[in-house]
Amino acid sequence: MSTEKALHARSESKCELCGATEGLEVYAVPPTSTGGVDECVLICNSCSEQIENPDRVDVHHWRCLNDSMWSQVPAVQVMAWRMLARLSGEGWPQELLDMLYLDEETLAWAQATGEGENDESDVRHLDSNGALLEVGDTVTLIKD
Repeated sequence: MSTEKALHARSESKCELCGATEGLEVYAVPPTSTGGVDECVLICNSCSEQIENPDRVDVHHWRCLNDSMWSQVPAVQVMAWRMLARLSGEGWPQELLDMLYLDEETLAWAQATGEGENDESDVRHLDSNGALLEVGDTVTLIKD
């Protein structure tokens, strides 16, 4: 059985991340060694484009990860973890990341591409006490 046919059978011909049924394609989750069924996911064109082009990400499209992150398929868990890590600055993805449990091997695979690591050059906004400000925090400015 070909990889694509096996993925269609596993996912019931739906995107394994968002559930779309149109424009499905095989995506090999990097880094892969063989590109077998266990290292690939079946995703739609919209998910594929946003994974490949981080500047085109539609944050609301990825709310579907609330369901797909609980998949029993490690490749789907890895992709859900990576997208949640990429979007963690939005607030709600960080809450989902905090709930998601991955075994050590799957977590190592998810972190293998460097996704989710803090970049030293990222701008970090801190309050007067040094606490990190997050999206949705209320700030009061006082002029002396």
